[in-house]
Amino acid sequence: MVSIEEQIELTLDKLRPFIRRDGGDVEFVAFKDGIVYINMIGACSDCMMIDTTISEGIEIILMEEVPGVLGVKLASEMPKEAK
Repeated sequence: MVSIEEQIELTLDKLRPFIRRDGGDVEFVAFKDGIVYINMIGACSDCMMIDTTISEGIEIILMEEVPGVLGVKLASEMPKEAK
């Protein structure tokens, strides 16, 4: 059986070609209490559209494809006790 973390990575792998087209990438950091924590890399790390990319792209797809995913946030928003 594939773990939730592996399902998240597999789903992110499907998204990477689209993100890389814009000069960026996404890095999976952790999965805690239903939230996937990621880092946006390259051109995506300081893009004005980062919130839209996360909420209207990555989050929607992860929530549809991986049972148990309730949302996606940047790793910088991870509570200290979860690190």
